Amino acid sequence: MSTKLTKMLLAEVIVDVKSHETDRTFQYFIPEELQKRVVIGMRVLVPFGPRRVEGYVVSLTNNPETPLEKVKPILRVLDELPPLTPELIELSDWLCERYICTRAQAVQALLPGGMRFKSTLVIEASDVTPAILDAREKEVLSFLKNKGPQVKSQLLKDHPSWRGAIAKLLQKGAITERFMERTGVKEKQVAYVVLQMDRESLLQKLDHLQANAFKQKEVALWLLHQGGTVRLRDLLAATKAARSTIEALRQKGILDIEQREERRDPYHGRYIGEKEGKLPLTAAQERAYSAILSMLQTRQAHTVLLQGVTGSGKTEIYLQTIEACVQMGRQAIVLVPEIALTPQMVERFKKRFGEDVAVLHSRLSPGERYDEWRRIRQGEVSIAVGARSAVFAPFEKLGLLIIDEEHELSYKQEENPKYHAREVAYFRALYHGATVVLGSATPSMEVRYAAAKGRVTRILLPERVNRKPLPPVEIVDMRLELKQGNRSIFSRRLHEAIAEKLAHREQMILFLNRRGYSTFILCRACGYVARCPSCDVSLTYHYLNSIPILRCHYCGHSEEVAGRCPECGSQHIRNFGTGTQKVEEELLRLFPEARVIRMDVDTTATKGSHERLLRTFGAREADILLGTQMIAKGLDFPGVTLVGIITADTSLNVPDFRAAERTFQLLTQVAGRVGRHDAAGEVILQTYHPEHYAIQCAVTQDYERFFQKEIEIRHSLDHPPFWEMTVFTAAHESQKEAYRLARETERWMRRRFSEDPEVIVHETTAAPLARLHGKYRFHQVIKYKSYKKVKAELLAAYFHARAKAKKIDGVLSVDVNAQMVL
Repeated sequence: MSTKLTKMLLAEVIVDVKSHETDRTFQYFIPEELQKRVVIGMRVLVPFGPRRVEGYVVSLTNNPETPLEKVKPILRVLDELPPLTPELIELSDWLCERYICTRAQAVQALLPGGMRFKSTLVIEASDVTPAILDAREKEVLSFLKNKGPQVKSQLLKDHPSWRGAIAKLLQKGAITERFMERTGVKEKQVAYVVLQMDRESLLQKLDHLQANAFKQKEVALWLLHQGGTVRLRDLLAATKAARSTIEALRQKGILDIEQREERRDPYHGRYIGEKEGKLPLTAAQERAYSAILSMLQTRQAHTVLLQGVTGSGKTEIYLQTIEACVQMGRQAIVLVPEIALTPQMVERFKKRFGEDVAVLHSRLSPGERYDEWRRIRQGEVSIAVGARSAVFAPFEKLGLLIIDEEHELSYKQEENPKYHAREVAYFRALYHGATVVLGSATPSMEVRYAAAKGRVTRILLPERVNRKPLPPVEIVDMRLELKQGNRSIFSRRLHEAIAEKLAHREQMILFLNRRGYSTFILCRACGYVARCPSCDVSLTYHYLNSIPILRCHYCGHSEEVAGRCPECGSQHIRNFGTGTQKVEEELLRLFPEARVIRMDVDTTATKGSHERLLRTFGAREADILLGTQMIAKGLDFPGVTLVGIITADTSLNVPDFRAAERTFQLLTQVAGRVGRHDAAGEVILQTYHPEHYAIQCAVTQDYERFFQKEIEIRHSLDHPPFWEMTVFTAAHESQKEAYRLARETERWMRRRFSEDPEVIVHETTAAPLARLHGKYRFHQVIKYKSYKKVKAELLAAYFHARAKAKKIDGVLSVDVNAQMVL
């Protein structure tokens, strides 16, 4: 073996193939011309079987696992700066271990969407046509000539009988293979026109131009007047010049065209000159600030629960502690739970810190998100604000991680890796010696219990910053309204309050956590309910451009509304229940003068819609903000003097152990949107269960009373925070096979832990949403005191059952530290 081969530098690479069978690193040798560029964390292009795939270098070695002659080379380096820091590589390992996912899935979670490189093998007809072809070969060749290039794997999947003919055509040269590559989103390049001489030289040059070159002279003088450098498209638009004119000036050496990178800034031109200074802190805020600052100064990992009533000034504490963190030369991440909250939070941070803030959330375009992420990776900013995935912002000097409204379920990812942002924040804080601040008026049971046990430092803000009292909450028992003949969506008390606020030109928020027009349609003759053909749920009645349709909120299926019952032919088919569309319609019928903004998933689907609607309401161009949970928290509008909760019971009836907690949190949060400023406010809460402890505690905003009641129930039922929970979900088109798959995990875990008092293996049961996307679903729940104790067996049970699922075209998923069981 040659000396050159024995000294070959090898890279351990994670390939972008999300398969458990390839869930390991693969070795590739680094060609000499790439050795200075291939470093740990770098994204590379490598051969993998017949494909060329994206990969990530996680280590370098001189110890080959296979004979060096068989080691393939890295083909290309895809970035100038490694996308992954050493910490993020460690984090990807931890994600795999904690949430049972592949290394490729973990790595992709760390990076902005749209960045991925794709290389696909395609086949196409060549210019060669052999004299002798059999019938099948002629069929394939004719297809390729008519349809053009085809992805080979998809073509073989659609036409398996063509495999032999394709192989023969490749041998005969009648068709060819090539890789079609898509690099994903990259830097934005913009053409700029740059003047190449000073004023005096330019004027002399123009004097010597031909007399009829007046357009060239006009363009050159305009460019001089603009400072000598402008975008090409701006120059063409302003001067109405043709490109041939620009080319003529370029050939004469008067100007040149340069490609320059330009950042895609989603907030370009906003908040200019709107710098906001520090606000004075109350005594309680000052104590909280000082406590967090002292933790930052230790440069050791700490976790703080900042528990403050709505309007207590948590955001100002965030801002001032971040400023202190940045002055220490460190960086900060701020997470918000809803995209709807991002505009107001971004505005406050931009006004305070200007361009030192990057924004990361899913409503940005792929290009905008990539550019914001790159500003962080290149060290151009010190602060990142965004939704759940912003917890992975690639800072290398993290000092502070803030999770606002930490109790929100949206911090738990629903796809692999099914991470919880709070747990990721803990990991990063340990690595960097950073402080995690968990802010909430209604902390999650887990965090509040950890504070009670001394594992988290609890800091209280018991009063609003302006010492305004919390708004009075009035309960309206809708059962009595019904008995007294009121069948309206609105109680008489809420109707009166809306009319009064409209008369005084005051604003209000109406909350209903159910979108659509009606919950379901039902035949009153035979009891038929319209259901989704693929999911075990009723279809929701919607209006789409004034046309009534039925829609599934899980798979997206939609269909027309039948005029007669499909079962019995009766015309007595009606829609029941209430959604935000129906409330909006009723508002406009009862109060035609009202200006209503509706915010739900249906009205905020387009980019920028959240911000546009909130700005309109903030500018007092609307009287009523009607919406779902996206308006329940974080919003602050001085003109709001009434909050109406249409139905407080919606989240109470969800078949989940967190239903009471979610209800209390939502009601407390939405009630906190009022009475935060000079104008007094009130809350009217409509309910059919006024005696429920979650509603009673929400009325008085008595978190501690709710916590004591709920924690007793959790303890008696072995629910979190006393036990952690993992849920296996098996899905198959056959109900019997789905059940058998789930039972595989149950049998596996029972064999190992049946006698262990710190592990509970529940019986396999049908999921509350028993059928989704055409597949039956069964749950198998395991509870345990220590994840370390069960980790290996959870992984073994998952791989065992997953292998069986694959053989029968089933699906098995696992959710570690599950937050919901639906």
